[in-house]
Amino acid sequence: MKTIKILAIVTLIALTTYNCNDNDDMKPMILDFSGTFVQEDQMGRPAVNTVFVSSTSKDAFNMTVPSEQNAMFQNMFQTNLEGLSPAYSNPGDTNALGLDSATFTGLLATDVLNVSLDGTTTFYDGTNVLTGRALADDVITVELLLIFGGEDFSENPGLSNDNVDANDKPFLTSFPYLASPW
Repeated sequence: MKTIKILAIVTLIALTTYNCNDNDDMKPMILDFSGTFVQEDQMGRPAVNTVFVSSTSKDAFNMTVPSEQNAMFQNMFQTNLEGLSPAYSNPGDTNALGLDSATFTGLLATDVLNVSLDGTTTFYDGTNVLTGRALADDVITVELLLIFGGEDFSENPGLSNDNVDANDKPFLTSFPYLASPW
């Protein structure tokens, strides 16, 4: 992803620099994309990397392709989840999705944002789970509920809400959808 961003920025700069100059004698810029590029950061789901990856494993997690993350990091995620959340203190405890700590952290350890191409796009709406993310989705509260809320979201209420219930300004109804700046 970082490679694509860098490529897009370099290409845009090159095209802008070349096409915005009145000097017809300018030689075209030659771009060199040879070399090795390394993924250095990822965060498909907000807070997952921040909370469940131990500080000594951040670089390794960030450079691991998602298809290999579960095998490499699920045990660490489970240990950290069980250490953080009293909602998983007893064997067989589950969250509101019916997932025990091993199953839930297996889902979280593959840090990607799923997207439904033919259904509702939401992080969680009571029925649909991790089918994408709408701008207005309260992602952090949903994650807190799934981590601390227990089977019916009633456990640990002080840990299960970030108390940010809406964006500062309404989102737009047309592209680019983001709220206008202050």
